[in-house]
Amino acid sequence: MSFISKLANATKKNGSLLCIGLDPNPDLIPKIDVLEFNKAIIDATHDLVCAYKPNLAFYEALGIEGLSILHKTIEHIPSDMPTIGDAKRGDIGNTAKAYAKALFSAFGFDAATVNPYLGFDSIEPFINYQDKGIFILCRTSNKGALDFQNLCTEGLPLYEVVAQKAREWNIHGNIGLVVGATYPEELKRVRSICPEMYLLIPGIGAQGGDLASAVKYGVDARGEKAIINVSRQILYASSGKDFAEAARNVAEKIRNQINSYLASPMEAQ
Repeated sequence: MSFISKLANATKKNGSLLCIGLDPNPDLIPKIDVLEFNKAIIDATHDLVCAYKPNLAFYEALGIEGLSILHKTIEHIPSDMPTIGDAKRGDIGNTAKAYAKALFSAFGFDAATVNPYLGFDSIEPFINYQDKGIFILCRTSNKGALDFQNLCTEGLPLYEVVAQKAREWNIHGNIGLVVGATYPEELKRVRSICPEMYLLIPGIGAQGGDLASAVKYGVDARGEKAIINVSRQILYASSGKDFAEAARNVAEKIRNQINSYLASPMEAQ
């Protein structure tokens, strides 16, 4: 099943646009094994979300053991739940081909995040996996995004040029964009440029993004095609033995808030 079909099914089944970022920091989780932590989070929340997004950096930081934990975490996620490998890969064509094979074939992710700085040939190997999702970094949620992404080129901010290029490259319908909730006006602009593409929206919670604005400006005309990612706010809802229950409670609250904004869009203004 393609990533797009799997995502649509999970969204409908769980009534959810919420994605949980599985980014475990051993310094912040309870005193248990990282894999057991991940499994407990997944078991507690899999009926509340539309996807899971492991960030590879947190696993690579643990060395060879971390890559094993990542592989076993992906295996534990229900097979009908899409996974997004947050790797932000971007390199010349031949290397990009190896990165794409690693993420999609070796680890088995349904989608991945990629960096467009090196241009089309760095993205093409990912796009060629037509059943996989490719999320191109467009307007990221961090403060340093201003250093480059708002620079004017061709009379437009660079992030708008990226959005336009992504729309041109989307010949297989498997490209989406990463746009942070911390910049709602830019999110609104990207949605207007790419009205039918999926947007992966990080920045809610610890980074200060506003959930109401993320919903209002992130969804398409049908109130769909937004994947709203939350990581730390859910993962570290409790540092005690009740961490999984606490994570579920926060995830359910956020899922329900998203749905309330969808049902009453004027409240999100």
